[in-house]
Amino acid sequence: MRREFKLPDVGEGLTEAEIVRWHVKAGDDVKVNQIVVEIETAKSIVELPIPWEGVVAVLLAEEGQTVDVGVPIIAVDTTEEGVPASAPAGAPEATEAAGRVEALADDMVPQPPAEGAVEPGAHGSPAPKEERQSVLVGYGVKTGATQRRSRKRPPAGAPTAPSPMAGRPTAPTTPAPPSSGAGPAGPGTAEPGATRAAPERVAVLAKPPVRKLAKDLGVDLGTVTGTGPQGSITREDVHAAAEATTAPVELPEPLEERIPVKGVRKMTAQAMVTSAYTAPHVTEFLQLDVTRTMEAVHRLRTLPDFADVKVSPLLLVAKAVLTAARRHPMINSAWDEEAQEIVVKHYVNLGIAAATPRGLVVPNIKNAHTLSLPDLAGHLAQLTETARAGRTQPAEMAGGTITITNVGVFGVDTGTPILNPGEAAILAFGQIRDMPWVVAGELAVRKVTTLSLSFDHRIVDGELGSLFLRDVGAMLEDPLTMLAWR
Repeated sequence: MRREFKLPDVGEGLTEAEIVRWHVKAGDDVKVNQIVVEIETAKSIVELPIPWEGVVAVLLAEEGQTVDVGVPIIAVDTTEEGVPASAPAGAPEATEAAGRVEALADDMVPQPPAEGAVEPGAHGSPAPKEERQSVLVGYGVKTGATQRRSRKRPPAGAPTAPSPMAGRPTAPTTPAPPSSGAGPAGPGTAEPGATRAAPERVAVLAKPPVRKLAKDLGVDLGTVTGTGPQGSITREDVHAAAEATTAPVELPEPLEERIPVKGVRKMTAQAMVTSAYTAPHVTEFLQLDVTRTMEAVHRLRTLPDFADVKVSPLLLVAKAVLTAARRHPMINSAWDEEAQEIVVKHYVNLGIAAATPRGLVVPNIKNAHTLSLPDLAGHLAQLTETARAGRTQPAEMAGGTITITNVGVFGVDTGTPILNPGEAAILAFGQIRDMPWVVAGELAVRKVTTLSLSFDHRIVDGELGSLFLRDVGAMLEDPLTMLAWR
């Protein structure tokens, strides 16, 4: 039985996703809940499991292709019962697997109504039909009411329509010409009722830009052996095939390049536009001497509690923000437009803006105000590593209350950060560099950085913003102040 797995809604109300990488190919055996594909939504990369056991028949979407939710992306040939034929009869595991598979199959395959029954949603039926849409394993099922016309009944004696589970159509049945003899048909003669098997279609793995290049160079992709991941055809493969048959083709260097706005980049752009045109931004700046902070960082790196974690100046900046937010709770709040209320949050989900190959993401450390300094260092290291690997999940980016963006890693002094939607403040931390500084009336070379704080002026006025920024600066000038203010 051939079943098609549709792109699910991963639980965040997203309507499309891009196929990033297939883990299987046509002909591979798959098991229930085996990861078969990675997709990129507007928020993260998600791994999708397959709900059946069987053999991959065909991949219905290519890597790099954007697919709408509900569109089939892979077809799998399974046993008729939906469980492996080798499973022992009556085994609890087999029974449970069969139940899961059959439940998922019911979501995807329309079932004919019972004889004489009026299909819900048809003309004259009392209620609309509830259709279930298969979603990612573990995220539940979405329901939606749809109206359908009543199904026409074929007249008595009419041939029955083929089952929708019959898979993809094969070549039409062609009856053989009548045989002149009474014996069996000879070699090469089709028997009456026999069907001709459809030729197997070999999938060519190549991204759309590679296909366009092959078309421009007149290369048949079916004759090219791919050297990319999963045997996919690369641009180099196409050029090599073209050079083997014809003289080298000099392609003019493009004067422009167009980059599709999708995934994380698209979501970030929408969020920044919404924030900039919704919350009135104000930004303040503070330059300070962080020589003592750098000394404290070097000292912490020698302590046993920090032996397995990375200690950086960002750790003490984060601790200073948490301490200052406890002293000034209004900085850790949000504006509720519908209720016309300010929501003051007595917990801190500390967001850390991270630049990744997929764009800017802002995961947050849940309940960061409850963590010790070594635990905070561990969470910062894990958050950064996950973000750079492109594995940050949507839940890890939801619910932030205040954010830090470390622009110093890019070699700049500071900036005017835009608020993360739903938050009242964001702190930018600039690079630390040696600068001349007056200490006790004398000129000295010190470690200096610049902080900038953007805040929502509907919630935070100039006095509160200045007090918060001043307190963060005071703790970075003298880290012992953090202990005094606990």
